[in-house]
Amino acid sequence: MASLDHNLSAYAAGHSMSEGQAASAFEVILAGRAGDDELRALLGAINQRGATVDELVGATRVIRRHATPVERPTCGVFAAAKLLDTCGTGGAPKLFNVSTLAAIIAAAAGDGKVMVAKHGNVSRTGRGSAELMQALGVRIDAPSRVQSRCLSELGVCFSLAPAHHPAVRHASAVRKSMGVPTIFNLLGPLANPAGAERQMMGTWSHGHAGLLAEALARLGSERAIVYSSRDGLDELTTTEVNVVNEVVEGRVMQFEFDAARVGLPRRRIDELQASSLDDAVRIASEVLGGVSGPCAELAVLNAGAALWVGGAVGSIAEGMMLSTSAIASGHALGTLRRLAEITGESAA
Repeated sequence: MASLDHNLSAYAAGHSMSEGQAASAFEVILAGRAGDDELRALLGAINQRGATVDELVGATRVIRRHATPVERPTCGVFAAAKLLDTCGTGGAPKLFNVSTLAAIIAAAAGDGKVMVAKHGNVSRTGRGSAELMQALGVRIDAPSRVQSRCLSELGVCFSLAPAHHPAVRHASAVRKSMGVPTIFNLLGPLANPAGAERQMMGTWSHGHAGLLAEALARLGSERAIVYSSRDGLDELTTTEVNVVNEVVEGRVMQFEFDAARVGLPRRRIDELQASSLDDAVRIASEVLGGVSGPCAELAVLNAGAALWVGGAVGSIAEGMMLSTSAIASGHALGTLRRLAEITGESAA
């Protein structure tokens, strides 16, 4: 049986893994050939020392190779659209489902220029992207061919992570037993099954944001932003200044972004939180139904940024205008309803 011992030895000697070593280790892990004790030791060592860009890149390449893909449309309105993901790492104080609503709104507002393959999972809070989409009527485990149809007709699909990365199950028991986030929590947003070339990713840590941006640059992202707020949120927020790492054609640049620049007032975190799944559904329904307020502002801000990263507009402010129009016209809500219909047909 293959072993991870050589990688553990490298850690014990004070060395991180190279990209090649990380790839070799994750090939063993995803093949189910790593023992629980050595896997726990490896993940614990990475946690203690901190993941490196080499490790993220090597592991991501392996996870991508093992993924069940979602095919992109080759004809129709969205055939030439840029493909974006809004998946983040989680781990911050939970707001409402900002990135999920941003994905729906951006797809509706993008006029065929942007598609969003929203990569997501269930959450420890019980109200993550998967739980919300399911509660809104979307079949979250729809087959890849159905997700491809959703991209082709609507410009958006939902890709449930475990369904596309079945090999990761070999690490699930150890990860659960550790009870803390591991490198896998950083790898998930890097492994979009539709091969998104553009990314909008929130994370709770400024340090992780820089690492993830460097990894995306190395992995060939055309354009991406990885961000966290000064108050520790993993969204582009209206509660504080946001630290943004922008990836453009292999280069990473950092800047600060304050939502006041696009005319939004400062909000409190408690104005943006959902207390339960039912509350998250209520907020989503109100935002997509055109109810104004702090949650609508945040959803429009993030959808506008998604359109900017996707190349559909020249600024976040312009993207916000299109997003507001998509909500007001009912197109955003119609996109969600049609997404539920198409995925539901696949279960019939």
